Amino acid sequence: MSSEKSYDAIDQALSSDNVSIQKIDLESEGEIFKRGGGYEDFRTVGWIQTTIIFTKIIFATGVLTIPSAMYTLGAFPGAINVLGWQFLSTIADMGNLVGGKIVKELVGILFLVAFVLVGASGIVDTSTALNALSNHSLCTNYFSIIATVMVFIAGSPRKFEKIAWVTVGVTTLDRPAAAPQTGDFDFGYHVIGHPTFAAGMAADSIFCSGAGTGAFLPALNWCMGFVTAAYLTFSIVVYGYCGKWVASPSLGRAGPLTKKIAYGIGIIGLMVSGALFNHVSAKYIFVRILRDSKHLQANSWVHWSVWLRTLAAINVIGFLIASGVPIFNYLLSLAGSLAFAPLALALPGWLRIYDHKEYYRGTWLQRVLYALHVLMILIALFLCVGGTYGVIVQVMHAYWDGSIDSAFSCADNSNSS
Repeated sequence: MSSEKSYDAIDQALSSDNVSIQKIDLESEGEIFKRGGGYEDFRTVGWIQTTIIFTKIIFATGVLTIPSAMYTLGAFPGAINVLGWQFLSTIADMGNLVGGKIVKELVGILFLVAFVLVGASGIVDTSTALNALSNHSLCTNYFSIIATVMVFIAGSPRKFEKIAWVTVGVTTLDRPAAAPQTGDFDFGYHVIGHPTFAAGMAADSIFCSGAGTGAFLPALNWCMGFVTAAYLTFSIVVYGYCGKWVASPSLGRAGPLTKKIAYGIGIIGLMVSGALFNHVSAKYIFVRILRDSKHLQANSWVHWSVWLRTLAAINVIGFLIASGVPIFNYLLSLAGSLAFAPLALALPGWLRIYDHKEYYRGTWLQRVLYALHVLMILIALFLCVGGTYGVIVQVMHAYWDGSIDSAFSCADNSNSS
């Protein structure tokens, strides 16, 4: 009797119209940007294009300022920094997992601050190129405005697929342009440098600015392999050739004609560098504003209005920063110390401790590993505070000694006049 009732109940449940099996779209599950259903497809970048974007983001700005950091630290410590930082650049963001919403938001803010600062350095570099190509025919402020507009236009396509293009240019000359052009001069090449505390902290932070890659392993591995080799080769050769007379950005080491050729070839790449960082910054805010809204992937007025206004705001902030700190390597140093040092050192150390809490009471080797990761976090905090202090001190000295004329100055930032 009971088994018959049970059979009837099961049969009734299976035939009920209220029960259905929902189809799960695994391709869109957990993704911010969905596919199908009338949505605009934003997930169109393949691994080759991803490799190009990663390489452009990491290589383009960092490689132009590392030779000047080589002079501060010396060739050997500088080479160790170039090699060492690359191995700390392959950890993805897991702040939400280890620290909850507060750490998630903090990590997001750090990435945003870093990318805005590096985007501002792209504006500085583009304005420097315009100055060099025109022999400083306009006030630098006007060139900065033109550079900001160029960066805005280059970064305005909503999809990364549309801005995965790259240009890099490098040239040489008979002697560094910043060095005296006649007679003997102190070359200033050191195997091991002798920096002040402020200069050393700022220089170390430049290498931190190379730390910012994604999680796609094929693109990541190709990118970091190329970038590490290129950073090491380019920085040592340029520093070995120019010594203490290396300029920042390093294309400024060239003479008048060679400098124009170099900047003429490289100006599009320099502009795209700023555009990529500003694009990512704007995309982060854009997604936070429109997430879970029908306008996120719709070609609506709200969608385009929010996107373009967000991108414009990021570029205006970048312009203001570029005008206030118009020296390329100081901006990258500030990004490295304030944001990339904790992201590249503290967060990976914290993740390792989170994954292996048992190491605290494990074998002696496990305890050593646990202690080393705690040390990583402490070093990151030291670099963050010390590096930021070092950059601030150097910027103040640059204003005092005339290296920076003033904020919003018309002075030539390309050493062409």
